[in-house]
Amino acid sequence: MQRLDLPAYQIFVGPCLSAWKRFWETRNYSRLAVLVDENTRRSCLPLLEPYLPADAVLIEIEAGETHKNLDTCRFIWEEMLRHELDRKALLLNLGGGVIGDMGGFCASTYKRGIHFVQMPTTLLAQVDASIGGKLGVDLAYVKNSVGLFADPQAVFADPAFLQTLPFDELRSGFAEIVKHALIADRSLWEELQEIDLHADTDWSRWLLPSLRIKKQIVENDPYEQGPRKALNFGHTIGHALESWALEDGQAVLHGEAVAAGMICEAFLSWMAGLLHERTLAQVVSFLQPRFPSLVAEPGTFDRLLALMRLDKKNEAGQIRFALIGPIGQCVVDQTCSDDRIAESLEYYRAKTRSAD
Repeated sequence: MQRLDLPAYQIFVGPCLSAWKRFWETRNYSRLAVLVDENTRRSCLPLLEPYLPADAVLIEIEAGETHKNLDTCRFIWEEMLRHELDRKALLLNLGGGVIGDMGGFCASTYKRGIHFVQMPTTLLAQVDASIGGKLGVDLAYVKNSVGLFADPQAVFADPAFLQTLPFDELRSGFAEIVKHALIADRSLWEELQEIDLHADTDWSRWLLPSLRIKKQIVENDPYEQGPRKALNFGHTIGHALESWALEDGQAVLHGEAVAAGMICEAFLSWMAGLLHERTLAQVVSFLQPRFPSLVAEPGTFDRLLALMRLDKKNEAGQIRFALIGPIGQCVVDQTCSDDRIAESLEYYRAKTRSAD
């Protein structure tokens, strides 16, 4: 087990369930509640149960981004009240990004704030979503429109949970590892070229390199006033595509949408003169065959643009992008015309059609 120290909390990486138990036993909390969905209750809770107190409260919600909303928050808050959790209680969020974002949000607003711990069970959450203190829920299908910044008391990222995941969930998390490489670590990008997603990959090898990148960025800019915006590469268009797909009733994972967004925003980086055309081709040829196509037809552009205009990163009515160039470097707060955004989506569609 290894440990990364942030100013306000620690991240434990590796076989760390015993470390969690020590954490619980050495704190003076009045009660423990564990937030799960039906997937983590079935697949992950049995691994954790030997390390839980006998009187732990279990709160179960439905799985998936479509349930990351205020209605589910109301259910969580009411369950906390029903079990008479006081301000000295602790909430443990056992799950992926939805559980971590929503559980942390509910904890931070219940009785004006109780402590919470993140125990991410997906690759996506272990390398990205569970650290950095961003919490929130979706509103009217717009990603993370309601939320706040609040740090957990600790994060326990145990690779044993990854063995419970289907292939598409691992691939979704891989997209965020790729993003970290593209914005901050050229050597990591070169190492990733060797990964065969369909092989028996030791994902624990990639946790620390990716976490170190996010740790450094978050430490330098905890409230996303400047450099931390680099972590949004691929997310402005990716979030719009994800929200559009949810509205349309399509089952799309976050990493799949971000992969599509990274292709579009790499194109915008090239158009802005930040990325060499040869490098753009390299990024696209790496991402396109590894992720499923997420093709929104040209008639959906106005809706996608409307969703981008609602993105929380925007300022003064302008859609803001994090663009890359060269690989391993990122420029934030970039703006692009509507025509150029449309061109990037058409570029992605063209690449998808040529692959078919």
